Amino acid sequence: MKEVQLRDAETGLAALVEDAARGNASIITRDGKPAAVLLGIDEWNRVRQIPSFGSLLGSAPLQSDDLDPRDPTPLRDPDLFSG
Repeated sequence: MKEVQLRDAETGLAALVEDAARGNASIITRDGKPAAVLLGIDEWNRVRQIPSFGSLLGSAPLQSDDLDPRDPTPLRDPDLFSG
């Protein structure tokens, strides 16, 4: 995936859209940092069909005894944050 500075993306938008439509996505950077991604519609439709981890976990056929019981022990010493 190629990186393109925002000012270059503005002047070459038509070419970037053509590339994206052919399956060549681009990362658009602002001040040297990634700011956006330009994807073709086919890739966007594919990516948005991927379920989130939360929905996968929520739809898992788990029984109540499939998971170990939670340990009620505090993870940190409560005095750590007093001060």
